[in-house]
Amino acid sequence: MTDSVLVVSNVGKAYRQYSSEIARVLSWFNISTKPANETWVLQDISFSLAPGEAVGIVGQNGAGKSTLLKMVTGTQHPTTGEINVSGRIGAILELGMGFNPDFTGRQNAYHSAGLMGFSQAEIESVMPEIEVFAEVGEYFDRPVNTYSSGMQMRVAFSVITAFRPEILIIDEALSVGDAYFQHKSFSRIRDFQKQGTALLIVSHDSNAIKSLCNRVILIEKGHLIKDGTPDETIDYYNAILTDKDSGNIRLNSLQNGKLQTISGTGEASIIDVTLFNRNNDPVELVNVGENVVLRIHVQIESPLNSLVLGYMIKDRLGQEVYGTNTQYTKQILYNLEKQETLTYEISFSTNLGPGSYSVAVALVSEELQLSDNFEWQELALIFNVANLDKTPFGGSAWIEPAIAIQKHKQNHYSPYA
Repeated sequence: MTDSVLVVSNVGKAYRQYSSEIARVLSWFNISTKPANETWVLQDISFSLAPGEAVGIVGQNGAGKSTLLKMVTGTQHPTTGEINVSGRIGAILELGMGFNPDFTGRQNAYHSAGLMGFSQAEIESVMPEIEVFAEVGEYFDRPVNTYSSGMQMRVAFSVITAFRPEILIIDEALSVGDAYFQHKSFSRIRDFQKQGTALLIVSHDSNAIKSLCNRVILIEKGHLIKDGTPDETIDYYNAILTDKDSGNIRLNSLQNGKLQTISGTGEASIIDVTLFNRNNDPVELVNVGENVVLRIHVQIESPLNSLVLGYMIKDRLGQEVYGTNTQYTKQILYNLEKQETLTYEISFSTNLGPGSYSVAVALVSEELQLSDNFEWQELALIFNVANLDKTPFGGSAWIEPAIAIQKHKQNHYSPYA
């Protein structure tokens, strides 16, 4: 704990309404006054953040994520518990971070950096870098009320990260940016992490969370219910989203030490998931580009009007590589009877880069997350891909090229040749 840059201990936040203005004022001085109405949005939240560590926060809308970040930055105060911060915080909690719409981007950059505590000389020393990184061109000297939301985010992020903070906090702001600037921002964040900056980020983009974060915490109805690796926590969160009605979510410890999340009503169950090579032998290691068959056995536990099987291949970080389902392929099954068994055989080529991959499998009534969830298994299968006989390559996909090279005499080159 002593080397943590942030320690949140038993924090709770309640919004209170009092019967009179006098009662509200007395409460400021810790004079016992019972509120007329009290709503707790967060309770018993505890976690820490080490230098260079990146922690994502996920949860449904209204779970209390943004309130937690506001308390960490000091714009709100906890009702119970303590928050201890070591070092400077840089935060983007809302789009534009309080920019004056009538000021230019440059004027807002001076003003915001000044509010962060930097001197005029310090701000002037980094202003050229802010302008270059934001890449808004001549708009940097135009009023912010002429900006798009993406341009506001560009300038805001550039100002916040002009000076490396000990803790960087981002609440969904990067989601409004274009793909190019998101990649650019993530690159700067990773550089900061290598230098010791800790990151606390709220985002609905699970791939961004998995790409940046070492840990993810899940907040549900104001309580921290899980703090673990990105793939385990996000799998559990997805299970909550897809299994709101039955509440049947369970965790299995696998031999490799990972936690497998399984959810669903149990009206259909996944009996076995196995990968086979062309000789019909079960395999855990396959070659790049090898033809394989994913065989999934299913049992119907209750009569079903319709059944859709979906699967998703993920990389070792839990990022989605490829997925589809039998609704997309127009192979929905109807009117299934109890105790029927089904075998799905999915043939494909492992055009993947070397590494470890997992397969998630789901049985639902319609397209995933929009219907009844009978059973959803994360980490239903884990397999490895190795490059045994292909030309060396980099990346997560095998896209074999045919490269043609032509030599041209000087001044004879034409792009249309």
